[in-house]
Amino acid sequence: MKKKIPILFFLVHLAAFCQTPTEVYVFDFTFNDSIQKVENPINISNNKGYDNQPSFLNDGTGVLYTSTRNGQTDVVLYNLENHTKAWLTDTPGSEYSPIQTPKKKYFTAIRLDNDETQRLWQYSFNRRKSEILLPNLTVGYHTWFDKNLVASFILGDPSVLMVSNLKYDINYPIDKNIGRSIHRIPYTDLLSFISLEHGEPEIYQINPITSEKKYIADPLPDSQDMAWTQSGILIMGKGDSLYKLVLNDKREWVKFASLAEFNLTGITRLAISPHGDKIAIVVEETN
Repeated sequence: MKKKIPILFFLVHLAAFCQTPTEVYVFDFTFNDSIQKVENPINISNNKGYDNQPSFLNDGTGVLYTSTRNGQTDVVLYNLENHTKAWLTDTPGSEYSPIQTPKKKYFTAIRLDNDETQRLWQYSFNRRKSEILLPNLTVGYHTWFDKNLVASFILGDPSVLMVSNLKYDINYPIDKNIGRSIHRIPYTDLLSFISLEHGEPEIYQINPITSEKKYIADPLPDSQDMAWTQSGILIMGKGDSLYKLVLNDKREWVKFASLAEFNLTGITRLAISPHGDKIAIVVEETN
């Protein structure tokens, strides 16, 4: 019998005081039919406190993530080519879940202001422009589908998977009772998400235009976050181990790598680079 997970387990408030100290590492990533491994870890955050929610730039040259500074969280860009960090936001609020938009000059992030207003904002990389992108929606997490469509986890009871068409300024729900991990499936016109609609976590794919959805598999037990390889394989992590989903009759999760040799554990969020040669992994902060 599968273990039931309360819906509130997934509805994590973004306030910094609720967050566990974490670090963001980037590894060289090899994943093909004969070899699957992670190696050469780099701690790209190296900062006390909450460092989390990594995403790769569209060209793979850098990683955006949220990082603790002066009692709040701001967005950092780590350049993988010259190994430098740059702070991209310095607002009265805290930013979370930064993602570069299809329009390369911009990135979006969830901003939690001091009055507890929580909105999706768009920022320019040159720090000259920022604006609320979805003014009437309390966004928890999001992903870009194309230059006009963004899919969001909207906080509520229940949570809602919302698609926003920015060209026509319309929002429409396509599912409810979802988890925080929303992704576009590589080389498809589909999104993936974890559904809690049936009381137990299940991974689904869904068409954001037609709302047609299909069950994929059950997620790795006690894990909330997933990532897709460029070849369409699902990856999840737990403890110090990484698992891949084998879509056979059993649809089973198989361990393929461990971070134990690097003395790292507490895997949560994952992100795979556009070229498939790097993986960003969030782990527990070590002393």
